[in-house]
Amino acid sequence: MLKEKAGVVAGQIWNALNGTEGLTQKQIKKATKIVDKDFFLGMGWLLREDKVEISEVKEELFVKLK
Repeated sequence: MLKEKAGVVAGQIWNALNGTEGLTQKQIKKATKIVDKDFFLGMGWLLREDKVEISEVKEELFVKLK
């Protein structure tokens, strides 16, 4: 069940990032309306699939597509 949810949330995050130079964690959560727990579930999926790069900018996560 969580594996399916991780894939769905990963898709939402990917769609939010597509066409951008990257977004902060707050921007992604606002665009997708997902909570922290789901954000990290989806990010884990995208990181495992090597689809995103993450950095820390001013103490906040910044995510961009590879």
